[in-house]
Amino acid sequence: MSAATATSKSAGPPTHPTYDIKAVIAAALAEDAGDRGDITTLSTIPESTLATATFLAKADGVLAGLAVANMVCEMVDPSLKITWSLQDGDAVQYGVEFGVVSGSARSILVAERICLNFMQRMSGIATATAAMVAAAAGHAAKILDTRKTAPGLRLLDKWAVALGGGTPHRMGLYDMMMIKDNHIAAAGGISQAVAAAEAYIQQHGLDGVQVEVETSNLDQVQQVLDVLASGAAPHVTRVMLDNMTLKDASCPGGVAVSLLKQAVAKVGPDASCWVDCPLLSFCLCCGMTASKELRQLAAA
Repeated sequence: MSAATATSKSAGPPTHPTYDIKAVIAAALAEDAGDRGDITTLSTIPESTLATATFLAKADGVLAGLAVANMVCEMVDPSLKITWSLQDGDAVQYGVEFGVVSGSARSILVAERICLNFMQRMSGIATATAAMVAAAAGHAAKILDTRKTAPGLRLLDKWAVALGGGTPHRMGLYDMMMIKDNHIAAAGGISQAVAAAEAYIQQHGLDGVQVEVETSNLDQVQQVLDVLASGAAPHVTRVMLDNMTLKDASCPGGVAVSLLKQAVAKVGPDASCWVDCPLLSFCLCCGMTASKELRQLAAA
């Protein structure tokens, strides 16, 4: 499909202070093998049997997870040899053979499903991201990722977004502050929550940490702008506009964006909003950044 054109083909894995991709792969292999290993392959295929297998695209899209497949095969059997004709982030068409693995038939069969599980999930995310990036072309908007990832697969899911041309948001709770409605309620208000966040940053030497504040109405947007105008929020870099689009059958696409337009007019380009692909074109007219939920991407 023409929309499946990623823009970050050379993107490597995102950085994380504790995440271990090899440990995730090892867990996937152990989960599959249980306490007996591949009893079907062990019983039917002689140890000396050699084989060659090909990677075949079953749909148009953006490839992702090839580097992970390399790691899987290396962990299963370092003697396996993989050759790719395409690379992570490349567009691929249905029916194209884009890789070959050769070596022990037993090893290939053990590695096969784990390779495909990682590749299919990551390619699905990258493909959906690329479609949104293509839809946003010509606008100032960027497609961001979120923390709504599959448990244990955070880094791989976000890596796939990058391979699809998306832009990183925060990796986790540790690298960026996002002041949401619950934080605001517990702190006693937006200004109090922002003041507490700024104090924490100062006390712990976290000057490089950015702060994003969630808002759900124009009054809250104005409160954030007032705090910024006072100079008391040097680390607030983005305002989230949450639930500011409404379903309305009388509007184009069945979506009312008038509130969103007003909010973006107040905030400017540093606003972000959660949207899905059908709503994207209607939100882009507001001149904002769009953030895509990874759980929706993975299901696409």
